[in-house]
Amino acid sequence: MNGATLLISSKNYSSWSLRGFLLARLAGLVFEEKVVDPDDPANRAELLMQSASIRIPCLLHGDVTVWDTLAIAEYLNETFPEARMLPAEPVARALCRSVSGEMHSGFGNLREALPMNLRLFRPEFTVWSAVQADIDRITEIWRECLALSKGPYLFGAAPTIADAMYAPVVTRFRSYDVAQDEVCEAFCRQIMAWAPMREWFAAAKREPEQIDELDVEF
Repeated sequence: MNGATLLISSKNYSSWSLRGFLLARLAGLVFEEKVVDPDDPANRAELLMQSASIRIPCLLHGDVTVWDTLAIAEYLNETFPEARMLPAEPVARALCRSVSGEMHSGFGNLREALPMNLRLFRPEFTVWSAVQADIDRITEIWRECLALSKGPYLFGAAPTIADAMYAPVVTRFRSYDVAQDEVCEAFCRQIMAWAPMREWFAAAKREPEQIDELDVEF
């Protein structure tokens, strides 16, 4: 199957686009990017979390069109099994799917209060209790996975779907100066050093547009 295009949104603001990009890189897929106009009403609604569904990123691969980040992950895993996007061991594989699904559907308080903004740094940012509960659950997941796998990624020596799903959270923790224990901090450093993450950050720095609603002081 030839020809792959990944439709993405803002590299600075869109956590879902980052996940789609990381998954495509993880699969070893050769693709071109197409950035959806940030002024498109549907795209802007997604970025501002005012949309009931998330249709970006969207992967166009030959005759296949697949959106929703978990659907993209499963499609790529099936299409490129040699990439080993999920752990080989069944128990670890089930856990990887579970924590990826939890990230996909949960943590609404964190998403709303700490939106992704790679150019942002807010030292000593005040985190409210509901957001802290999300942070505590996320770091509990990380510690559990790392204790079982011995790291440095969530499921061992190589990144998996779960690492792609949680990578935008790492950027949020950096942007809003979220304190962590040594284990979680080491994992965050590993994710930030991941080559596709460095590639994405470099492109985000060159991105010209700014969304005022996501850059306000709050």
